[in-house]
Amino acid sequence: MPIVIPEDIPAYLKLLEENIFVMNDKRAFSQDIRPLEIAILNLMPTKIETETQFMRLLSNSPLQVNITLIYTETYKSKNTSASHLEKFYKKFDDISDKHFDGMIITGAPVETMPFEDVKYWDELKKIFDFAESNVTSTIYICWGAQAALYYYYGIEKQPLSEKLFGVFPHKKNLDFYEPLFKGIDDTFYIPHSRHTTINLEDVKKIDDLVILSETNLTGLSIAKSKDNKKIFLTGHMEYDRNTLKGEYERDLSKGLEIKKPYNYFTDKSNTKVDVKWTSTANLFYTNWLNYYVYQVTPFNF
Repeated sequence: MPIVIPEDIPAYLKLLEENIFVMNDKRAFSQDIRPLEIAILNLMPTKIETETQFMRLLSNSPLQVNITLIYTETYKSKNTSASHLEKFYKKFDDISDKHFDGMIITGAPVETMPFEDVKYWDELKKIFDFAESNVTSTIYICWGAQAALYYYYGIEKQPLSEKLFGVFPHKKNLDFYEPLFKGIDDTFYIPHSRHTTINLEDVKKIDDLVILSETNLTGLSIAKSKDNKKIFLTGHMEYDRNTLKGEYERDLSKGLEIKKPYNYFTDKSNTKVDVKWTSTANLFYTNWLNYYVYQVTPFNF
């Protein structure tokens, strides 16, 4: 089954070019099927790029998936046109009385700021409460994961001495039969790009949290709540081939101190990229949709 998105959203043609099965709203509504309703709170400044990345991952499933894009009303993006947001996104107040099968809350480039100083923190807290009561399972990404761990469990993020930047190998923790890892190899790769981390000992003190993957280089990488309603990813499985390359070149152009991304480029000119994480990403999100969303969500909200 396809992912259902508006025919005039930029991701539509991009995904069609990649031979990904997408369906417009009109055709979807003509089918007698109960699709999964997935909300994406997009906190990234590169909204069009980010929405396309997640739509690509959510399309790799036999399930029909409706996407609702959400933006924060208390902070307007400077990098995405108001017309794009008005046409394809909803404010939280527009969906606050609805239920969703799944939700994704992205990262945001505010990780060095105290949570309470983020302009949309109060709005985000309302969305966190909404996710607890109105969403079957939610994935929190990078800063979104750190913010959720802080809000739900009081775990503070910690600064790193230098940016964690690159593609890092990971291992599964303890349970080889964790549904999220079904089909994923014992060693798998995830891109990371962040200036802060989560202390593993703080996570281990919380009885409700299960650490699924950690490494010496990245610290906490994947965790979940015991009821599977909250999935925390400190990395970016959704990244495209050239996302880290773009970040690297952006920081160089700004004169910022930045090392080239770890385990990423394959040539001395830093132009060729070795992609080794997309199969893991596709399996992970498909497993989430199947085992922690579709199999447990009620048919009628």
